[in-house]
Amino acid sequence: MGKLMKQAQMSNIEIVEKFIDAFNSDDMEAVYACLADDIFYHNIPLNPLCGIAAVRQFFEEAGPMTSNAWEILNIAENGPVVLTERVDRFRYNGKDVTIAVMGIFEIKDGKLKSWRDYFDLQTYLQQI
Repeated sequence: MGKLMKQAQMSNIEIVEKFIDAFNSDDMEAVYACLADDIFYHNIPLNPLCGIAAVRQFFEEAGPMTSNAWEILNIAENGPVVLTERVDRFRYNGKDVTIAVMGIFEIKDGKLKSWRDYFDLQTYLQQI
């Protein structure tokens, strides 16, 4: 039975891919389901957020971000840490936005415990 349980467990890369798939499906409830209750989220260069309630509030107050198409260019795993080089494309307030992102995810107990995205804020602001 133990061997079957191990085979059913998702790898850390698969957990991050599931999270990104949820964003790409515009399914925010599935996004939140991937996060630990005490998630640390830092969308650098913005202020960091702690806890799922703060992350939920951030996305609700930010307004509709739809037509998500986060493209993973490269993904690597080192223990509980998953690194993603991505191009994030989405529609925000009626405008198409494309930004290069380096994401770092730390996984604990099958959930994202920490999520840090690095991107150029000026590139983002010029598009919105």
